[in-house]
Amino acid sequence: MNDSHDAQPAQFDFGLANAAQRQAITATRGPVLITAGPGTGKTFTLVQRIIYLIDQEGVGPDEIFVATFTEKAAKELVTRISNELAARSMTVNVSEMYVGTFHSLCLRFLKEHTEHTRLKQGFRVLDGFDQIYTIYQNYHFFDQIDGIDTVLPNAGKWRKAEEIARIVNALNEELVSPESLESDNRAESQVVGRVFRTYLHTLSEENLLDFPSIQVEAHRLLNDSPEVLASYTSKIQYLMVDEYQDTNYIQEQLVFLLGGASQNICVVGDDDQGLYRFRGATIRNILEFPKKFSEDTCQVISLVENYRSHPDIVEFYNTWMDTTAGKKFKFSWDSYRYDKQIVAAGGQRTLSPAVIKVAGDDDTEHWHQQVLTFITELRDSGKLTDYNQLAFLFSSVKHPRVTALAKFLEDNGIAVYSPRSGMFFDRFEITLALGCLFLMFPNLVGDFEEGKYFWLKDDFTQYFITCIVTANDYLNDPENSELRHFVQRHGRSHLGLQHPTDYTFAGLLYQMFALPPFAQILSTDLDSGVVDLRPTRNLAQLTQIVGKFEHLHGINLLSPTKNRRGLRYIDSNAEKLVMTYLRLLYEGGITEYEDDSEYAPSGCVSFLTIHQSKGMEFPIVLVDSLKNVPRKQAANVLDNIAERHYHRPPFEPEDRIKFFDFWRLYYTAFSRAQNLLVLTCNEERSTPSRYFKDVYDPVPDWRDESVDYSEFNFEEVKDVNIKRAFSFTSHITVYETCSLQYKFFKELEFQPVRVSAQFFGRLVHQTIEDIHKAAIKGAEDTITVENVQTWFDANYTHLARAEKMHLADPTKKAALEQVLRYVKRQDGEWSAIKQAEVDVSLVKPDYILDGTIDLIRGEDGTVEIIDFKATRKPDMIADSEVLERYRRQLHVYAHLVEERTGEKVSKMHLYYTGETDGIPTITWPYTQTAVDATVQVFDDVVHKILDKNFTTRAHSLKTCEECDFKNYCDRTR
Repeated sequence: MNDSHDAQPAQFDFGLANAAQRQAITATRGPVLITAGPGTGKTFTLVQRIIYLIDQEGVGPDEIFVATFTEKAAKELVTRISNELAARSMTVNVSEMYVGTFHSLCLRFLKEHTEHTRLKQGFRVLDGFDQIYTIYQNYHFFDQIDGIDTVLPNAGKWRKAEEIARIVNALNEELVSPESLESDNRAESQVVGRVFRTYLHTLSEENLLDFPSIQVEAHRLLNDSPEVLASYTSKIQYLMVDEYQDTNYIQEQLVFLLGGASQNICVVGDDDQGLYRFRGATIRNILEFPKKFSEDTCQVISLVENYRSHPDIVEFYNTWMDTTAGKKFKFSWDSYRYDKQIVAAGGQRTLSPAVIKVAGDDDTEHWHQQVLTFITELRDSGKLTDYNQLAFLFSSVKHPRVTALAKFLEDNGIAVYSPRSGMFFDRFEITLALGCLFLMFPNLVGDFEEGKYFWLKDDFTQYFITCIVTANDYLNDPENSELRHFVQRHGRSHLGLQHPTDYTFAGLLYQMFALPPFAQILSTDLDSGVVDLRPTRNLAQLTQIVGKFEHLHGINLLSPTKNRRGLRYIDSNAEKLVMTYLRLLYEGGITEYEDDSEYAPSGCVSFLTIHQSKGMEFPIVLVDSLKNVPRKQAANVLDNIAERHYHRPPFEPEDRIKFFDFWRLYYTAFSRAQNLLVLTCNEERSTPSRYFKDVYDPVPDWRDESVDYSEFNFEEVKDVNIKRAFSFTSHITVYETCSLQYKFFKELEFQPVRVSAQFFGRLVHQTIEDIHKAAIKGAEDTITVENVQTWFDANYTHLARAEKMHLADPTKKAALEQVLRYVKRQDGEWSAIKQAEVDVSLVKPDYILDGTIDLIRGEDGTVEIIDFKATRKPDMIADSEVLERYRRQLHVYAHLVEERTGEKVSKMHLYYTGETDGIPTITWPYTQTAVDATVQVFDDVVHKILDKNFTTRAHSLKTCEECDFKNYCDRTR
């Protein structure tokens, strides 16, 4: 930070910022709490505050840390910052800022200092399902714990695995240790401690992280390694945390670890929108924040001027928060809420009421018809220009009542966008694809018919039958004979299989996708609406599901074994895929594809959960789920543990928590509306519940004569401006090789069938990275043959476990020889190394340029870039096309280094560790003209991708032969 550069607020262009926003923008020193009500310009204020720090206070981008609640929010923030900088003609590399979710920022810390953690190279991060599945797969370890049944439900293994995941996540988020639990004199706590220890051992053995443990490991890294903490606190001088009301204990600890010295901590949030208690979040963090500092040190700034909603809507949700007593209920907020009244400062003003209700009687069909008529009358009025201006909010979009409404609207020509409704497995393309896949394994179907799987729950039993019936009905149509013959041919082959196949389950899917109707689905125009493109996206997601299963179980082919009758059949993996993996996914429900850049697709009404809608706004919002009542959380094993082992006592009164959470939830729902808020339900004895009565009853019906749509001009849904990131190897090379491959694997996210050839290269690469890290730390004396062998063996062990494969001894020996040869050639000369495995990115006007550089070395004021290849040196003539691609890749890296660091690049090298005799490098000099030309080509290709121009195909026969879509392409040329 440049302290000599005095702030000059008078010179700063505040744009349309109001007085409170200006105060928040310029309050840069010391702790600041910004309470920001709905629609009060919170993101605008954050962006301007960051610009102000850079422009007026001389703060470098690498001194700024911003934590957001979602990755989407982080991407949007980076985009808005870069756009604002461009508008002000300021040249700043936004990618140098620490911007992301707590999880992504902590992951960055761990990757930068892996050697200081329990983690090894190539660690894997588990999502929610992966975490439970890992526990499920290792449940035999937990089952050996004495007293395990006293802390887990009397249920099946999967339900027990879910409960273990819930317990360990909560303990991690509260920084509780297994040791403290095991030393408790209560037997129950001791059992939980042993469960927790067993779980942590599983993660360590398999080199895994779950989401909460990302933060735990980062906290341990910063807390236990003073030199690592100092490397960040000496650099990061300004911390900003968005949605602070939804942070938990460990996140608060991370904030004060990183910002406690400077105390330049700015937290932003709305205590009235704290929704994530069930994930460990606590409202106390935002309410107690000012008390963390000396008296009168923390500035508290309130943003209350709402620019989003019609005044009637603002008045309605203000009233909701004040209505804390009614028939048979009463509570008070006391000090558990910042007292505030949101003021309507924008939005349209009409004589017509902007809060109305669309209600049916206790007949569901009548309610459906009322909703449909309301929508069609809005459309026919000419005021509704796109169905995406309408959003329905529910407590759950999976409830049969909600899915029935969605089906009714779709049956009447109104498309519904509801990716979290759990409908993935019910889509026709998925039931057909899975039905065909099941039929290709006759033994599996036969065992099902004979009752082998009697233990299946009724819903999955019925789903299996539905898939088989759907497939048979389709295949029996004479017009679909091609797919029928394909299924029959593979079914016969698998029934008496004698030799391993050269394909996996995913390979079977790709072969099948070359045939109708899947080929037609894959050919859907990418500019089609979200409903038309949904089947393509769902097939892509199916390849991801099957691909992940194959990875987790190390499946590279399908092999025959003998069953109990002595007949050969496909191995047990088919049973495991269907009766375990797919069954568990089916029971849990799967979210369909969501596009961060288009949260309300054109042509569709949106069905969202209230939680999902947080941070969004819609012109017309229909809030349902008015039958709900405040519910106390059920008592569980963590209650006693919380009292004895959490680092803070309970905060909110237990008897009021259910009211607090209920009011905050619906306050969030009501405040999403811009022009028109609609309460909708079946009016019957218990709906709406008594908690809504006082605000619901005065609201006029949509047919009331006071309601006049002609007075409204409904806003258009705002575009979400998010810049996409592109790299040379992951994007440009793929596109130039075959744009159709890019379309399927990158744009639509089909999962390629795994190829094992990368194992060797990664092993060599990671061991060389260990060597470079030792050199950078000044520990050149540790770079010995013995230590290199140790690093190599450790990397091999963890890679083999992660990749579920092994190298033959001669191949493994060859990999080690490549590494040792590199060390020998260096002959102890490590001093020129400056950085290794450098992630660099550059924000361009309409995209972000990314790259990872293996090695940067330099002296005499310049740097050289080196990229390692674990092969022999190629022929300069025969392989000229490949070398030209590598040369351009190095040009992009050179451009990134110069733009990001300002350092002059003098040379660029390819280093071939497989070269045994000659010079292992190919070197190109740096020339500005050549680099500029390459960057221009990169820019041109990116814009073809952004324009969805995927018309070119591969020219190389080898590329086509190795592509999963080769059968599809052969038929569609």
